Amino acid sequence: MQEILIFRHAPHEGPGYLADYLDHRGLPHRLICIDRNDPVPASIDGVPGIVLMGGPMSVNDPLPWIPKVTDLIRQAVAADVPVLGHCLGGQLISKALGGAINRNPVKEIGWLPVARVESAIAQDWLDGLPREFEVFHWHGETFSIPPGATRILASRDCANQAFVIGKTLALQCHIEMTGEMVHEWARVGGDELAPACATVQNPQTLTANLDARVARLQGLADKFYDRWVQGLR
Repeated sequence: MQEILIFRHAPHEGPGYLADYLDHRGLPHRLICIDRNDPVPASIDGVPGIVLMGGPMSVNDPLPWIPKVTDLIRQAVAADVPVLGHCLGGQLISKALGGAINRNPVKEIGWLPVARVESAIAQDWLDGLPREFEVFHWHGETFSIPPGATRILASRDCANQAFVIGKTLALQCHIEMTGEMVHEWARVGGDELAPACATVQNPQTLTANLDARVARLQGLADKFYDRWVQGLR
């Protein structure tokens, strides 16, 4: 198999646990660092899958790489090549497929629950997971569900937490976290954590019981990633 392409948009928002997952299964991957001005491939020829990580920018920002990435996403979906998006990455998928990205009613930052939106497609992708489970969040914007896609996850304060279209999975939440990443994000994004409220956790809450929370999250991530890699060429 050729390399899965993983797009990083900020130095502290790399693939995290996903890289460990792929390495343990012998699935080759290559990091494309948008934050270092790595070129965006013009074609998906020979690419088995595409992964898009998070980032502090908005998909609505006039950044020169965004049209190139959304074009690559459209190529991939049309060719039945699986795409996986985390937070900003999920928003890029939505934008590429005709969705809109707007401000969420509230910021969601920290360990907060999401719940399955019942459908046959949700059951297929979430098989073996509880109806509600805790994941990590760090976002102020949210995507709409693009034409032809199916919403599979929601939270109390963000109706669209995940959607599926074909072999492609777009997530608003973060399932790729490691303990080191949580600490780093709390440091880099500390200004966003005050004042704390019901949907924005302070650094102490973000890092409380961190080992256990990350272990549970990575168990959930295994389920999502197991389903996603089934679609790889």
